[in-house]
Amino acid sequence: MNPYLGGVLLGLVLVAAFWVSGRGLGASGAAKSAVVAGVQTVAPNHTENTAFYQEYLGAHPNPLKEWLVFQMLGVIVGGFLSGAIAGRLKFTVEKSPKITNKTRLIFAVLGGVFFGFGSQLGRGCTSGSALTGMAVLSVGGFVTMAAIFGTAFALAYFARKLWI
Repeated sequence: MNPYLGGVLLGLVLVAAFWVSGRGLGASGAAKSAVVAGVQTVAPNHTENTAFYQEYLGAHPNPLKEWLVFQMLGVIVGGFLSGAIAGRLKFTVEKSPKITNKTRLIFAVLGGVFFGFGSQLGRGCTSGSALTGMAVLSVGGFVTMAAIFGTAFALAYFARKLWI
């Protein structure tokens, strides 16, 4: 897709999210809700004795009924349907011919872990902290987006070796 068209469509999705739910986009909140609900199911005594879980459950009595959980389910189902309709639905590992599937998957998992950890330190993921923050003209949103792009630019030289 043309990146400019993609940007406009993403902006329209963000406006629609504000209109429908009264809040913006975000993915890390859905992951946190799923983890809290899972821990609450598997180890209820642990959630009762841990301040983090108590604080989170006080604000979100049923974590799986949060807006972001439904949003992420929609993203997963929408991505699957888009791939199926376009005939791109197949299991493959996108990578450079210079590396193995195992190396690509290891780096993908490590990147996901670092991104998830960073999103909790930064109080949100790219879509929540940066896009939604910028949409409401938050200085933090602009700083977050600058940090994301600045870090990506600074590390691109090292990461490109996995692709070229």
